[in-house]
Amino acid sequence: MSYKTVMMRPQDTVATALEQIPAGVKLTVQCQDHTFDVELKDEIQFGHKFAVTPIKQGEDILKYGEVIGVSTGEIAVGEHVHVHNLEGKRGRGDRVVKST
Repeated sequence: MSYKTVMMRPQDTVATALEQIPAGVKLTVQCQDHTFDVELKDEIQFGHKFAVTPIKQGEDILKYGEVIGVSTGEIAVGEHVHVHNLEGKRGRGDRVVKST
């Protein structure tokens, strides 16, 4: 079975699921002239991201050619990328920044 995903820029470190995809599925993600072979380690819900390259702790995470956050730990190819392993770099609204 083929599953739909989207990845806009070859330098992106994640792709986005356009439908629910079960864990264990092997995908080929095509982006321009780059191909990424991925075996999903987690179930990926519609609209959620998964790693297409290994991401080291503290490394920027790229989606649509933009930095969307930084990795809070090692992320393997095929792992779900979400709030449990990504810290946003932009204002999230759930933290109050205290001025001194």
